[in-house]
Amino acid sequence: MRWWRCCLRLWLRFRGRWRRCLRRGRAQVPAPDVHAVLEAFQDRIDLRFRNPELLRQALTHRSFLGASGGDPALSNERMEFLGDAVLELTVIEFLYAAFPLDREGNLTKKKGLLVSREVLAQCAEWMGLGEFVLLSGAERDAGGGGRSSILSDTFEAVIGAVFLDSGLDEARRFARRHILCHAGAILRDQSLSNHKSLLQELVQARFRTHPRYHVISEAGPDHHKMFQIEVSIRGRHLGHGGGWSKKEAEQAAAQDALAALSTGGWSQSE
Repeated sequence: MRWWRCCLRLWLRFRGRWRRCLRRGRAQVPAPDVHAVLEAFQDRIDLRFRNPELLRQALTHRSFLGASGGDPALSNERMEFLGDAVLELTVIEFLYAAFPLDREGNLTKKKGLLVSREVLAQCAEWMGLGEFVLLSGAERDAGGGGRSSILSDTFEAVIGAVFLDSGLDEARRFARRHILCHAGAILRDQSLSNHKSLLQELVQARFRTHPRYHVISEAGPDHHKMFQIEVSIRGRHLGHGGGWSKKEAEQAAAQDALAALSTGGWSQSE
């Protein structure tokens, strides 16, 4: 029996040391100080929230809650939904006043560009938003702080939080400072064009039909999924593209298709 007791004591001692090592390992990756993040972001945008909890929710990605065992309903997805509507209204008001001679179709194109994922992500980068998004450690390590889908969604959520905290006038001022002040340069930048809209117009005019988009593959977890999409005309492959959302992948596929059409390799007879 002595040897059995000796083995038991050794096992208990090893287990205790192992647990202490695990605790020390966890301590090396501390959770972000949410209060400090909120304070720093308010300093960055020069705006103080009456209710900082609204800002906390706007900056919280669902991966952060998943890693910490929080309620997924407290992520920024609902606030993003609200911010999208507030931003669209603000941009439409701006365009209506700034371009009095434009017809509805031209105003719609300009609006679509100014609220596109690419533009919102660029504006978010200009304000350094990626530094302040609350992400899980794995998502942060995977580059989530610089991903266009996360940046654009969080940007819209922040606008929603500003609207709830201070009203529509303050949300308008925020949009002017961080998007609409760049509107002229953005509207002149052809690289930010809505490729899907351009392809739709070209295909309708040249082929009297519509482009069709098909998901080829999806890879990765729900919060970090890569889509591959193909665009075709009358069943014939024309272009393909990838992205971290279906919209992003469709834009890439449409851009690829426009490049193919510009080579003159397609004719109406085909």
